[in-house]
Amino acid sequence: MANLTHWLHMHADQLDQSPELAETVLPALAGDKLLAIGVPQEHGGAGGDVRDAIDAIAKVAEQSVTAAFVFWGQRCFIEFLLQSENRALAERRLPGLLAGTQAGASGLSNAMKFLSGIEQLQITGARHADGLLVDGGLAWVTNLRKAGFVAAAAVAPDDGAPPVIVAFDSGSAGVKRSDDLDLIALRGSNTASVKLAQVHIPAADIISDNAPAWLPQVRPSFLGMQCGLSIGLARASLAKAAQISAGSRNQLTPRIEALQATLESAVATLLAGVHDGRFKKEAPAMFRLRIQLADVLQQALMLELQAMGGRAYLNAEQQGFARRWRESSFIPIVTPSLTQLQSALQLFDSQQAAKAAGASA
Repeated sequence: MANLTHWLHMHADQLDQSPELAETVLPALAGDKLLAIGVPQEHGGAGGDVRDAIDAIAKVAEQSVTAAFVFWGQRCFIEFLLQSENRALAERRLPGLLAGTQAGASGLSNAMKFLSGIEQLQITGARHADGLLVDGGLAWVTNLRKAGFVAAAAVAPDDGAPPVIVAFDSGSAGVKRSDDLDLIALRGSNTASVKLAQVHIPAADIISDNAPAWLPQVRPSFLGMQCGLSIGLARASLAKAAQISAGSRNQLTPRIEALQATLESAVATLLAGVHDGRFKKEAPAMFRLRIQLADVLQQALMLELQAMGGRAYLNAEQQGFARRWRESSFIPIVTPSLTQLQSALQLFDSQQAAKAAGASA
């Protein structure tokens, strides 16, 4: 990863503030074989499991959240195929995705909100020939490379059957990518909206024919790898704060060390839960971890700011702080946002309270 680390160190600010290098991010990730991490060898990967992918995403996020966000989107799509019963689709798509010649996008933010009862599905489908004709759109999707992409989406069939998860290709008739969204950061992430108008999805491109059953199985990987963004950025911020405070009688040092310990404890809990499968049945526990990691990140940035003092406000003295501050503002709003997670937890807690009241009646 040394080559990529050096490249990101040189270009992290540009990736954050400009789309000029957007098309180079995925090849750079693929060049260091990162896309294959956590993918079984029998599927062309480097071996390991999703814990290794979380760690890899976190390491990239230490240098650039833009690159880590692209990594997350690509790796999520790969994970969707690994957990699909449609083995022919996986065999057809995985080689290009692992090599970085095919961009993969996770368009399942809407689906994850749907699963938690937060939002209705935004794409509908009518049965047609051997598949579906779909209409709708996704407001915010990352890794929609202008050179071409394949993306996942949840579709609500009009015949009342369970929602399905499909893969659609940018080259298909009726698929329209917007211009890049005008973001305040992460501008090199190929983030845009996409609209679908009478797009034919053949049965061969259906990832799952039962989204409500499939989504809880893949959600721990989706959220776990997303947590890698918070983990890497918090580690980078705390490392910089510790470096500045080292060797001085700085009252921040004990607070920095305590927060580092809290962070690594949360990471250990996350990795254990993803590995042993508990989060498939205990989604609220994972939601709370995602919220905790976002909170740790905000505390880390405040410690870095306090350690830097007035230098943090001088462009010539930045050392990446301003970029990390902008990047950190994305973490609370990436879907599922902290507000959405808190709403889901509130609903869960009220349901548990109602059950307890019913049992005692």
